[in-house]
Amino acid sequence: METARVLVAADKFKGSLTAVQVAERVTAGLRRVVPGLAVETLPVADGGDGTVAAAVAAGFERREARVTGPLGDPVTAAYALRGDTAVVEMAEASGLQHLPDGVFAPLTATTYGSGELLKAALEAGATAIVFGVGGSATTDGGAGMLAALGARFLDADGKPVGPGGGPLATLAEADLSGLDPRLKDVDLILASDVDNPLTGPKGAPEVYGRQKGASEEDIAVLDAALTHYASILGPETAALPGAGAAGGIGYGALVALGARFRPGIEVMLDVLGFAPALARATLVITGEGSLDEQTLHGKAPAGVAAAARAAGIEVVAVCGRLALPPEALEKAGIRRAYALAELEPDPAVSMAQAGPLLERAAESIARDFLAG
Repeated sequence: METARVLVAADKFKGSLTAVQVAERVTAGLRRVVPGLAVETLPVADGGDGTVAAAVAAGFERREARVTGPLGDPVTAAYALRGDTAVVEMAEASGLQHLPDGVFAPLTATTYGSGELLKAALEAGATAIVFGVGGSATTDGGAGMLAALGARFLDADGKPVGPGGGPLATLAEADLSGLDPRLKDVDLILASDVDNPLTGPKGAPEVYGRQKGASEEDIAVLDAALTHYASILGPETAALPGAGAAGGIGYGALVALGARFRPGIEVMLDVLGFAPALARATLVITGEGSLDEQTLHGKAPAGVAAAARAAGIEVVAVCGRLALPPEALEKAGIRRAYALAELEPDPAVSMAQAGPLLERAAESIARDFLAG
């Protein structure tokens, strides 16, 4: 009989456990039932928040830079570097985590710091950059990012337009001639689990604006401002998949930085070395905080399960809450899911006790799939 070797490739449980902590807890639970079990851990992310942490866990070096936060205040942001490859996460510079509780700035939040973070990666010698976008506090079409990299956005009086998506309504001229020349020699991959266009009913303001504090009136203002902005920079690009990612920063990267869009989980599995780890495994455990309809659209567990199924390796999942029927799990390539909610129905208690509960779930997996 083949010796069992488990690969734990799960994303974070948002609000309770990082991807690294998920891997540690699952490993502890498995080994309580099967002492000495061979377990390899590969924390994963899909381009959103947690992407840099996953890269660091896979052996990249963590670097930090002081950059401009979404409200204009300085923040410390991390990126990851290995050789000439950098993993940059826009949420580190321009994410919702940098907003004080209850404070939103839907019309004026800026991605300027994301541009500064990309510049830090260039200065560190990166010639390949994975730009993970998600979790943004911004809807500025990437204008702030491009300004930090040398672009100029001017109104009819020749003055720079203000920060954020709202002021783009006054844009008269976009001058990209001053963009950092090093960008021409960089392979920039836009990694996202979002394939929305920039504007319209499926665009960034309409689909994601509310979670960034935008009112219905703000959404209309932002959609019109971004439509105007795209009419000057290039309207065709605005319809491309990924243009609407992270408040339209995807559009800025695609239209002005020569970025290539790829599903975030695919890119990250490549960067993290998933294929060789998968080749060593007999069982894969994946997961994230909530396994739901969104999971099936490019989230980390779906990407892990698809790759494992293609290799003929069985996959089970762990999650905080499970909102998918068995047939949807099966279609995604997941044999069975173990939800913490089954062990502790109170969501607040489940989140607070996620670590010990996850160890118990892993014990169940070991009994069901590995013991005997």
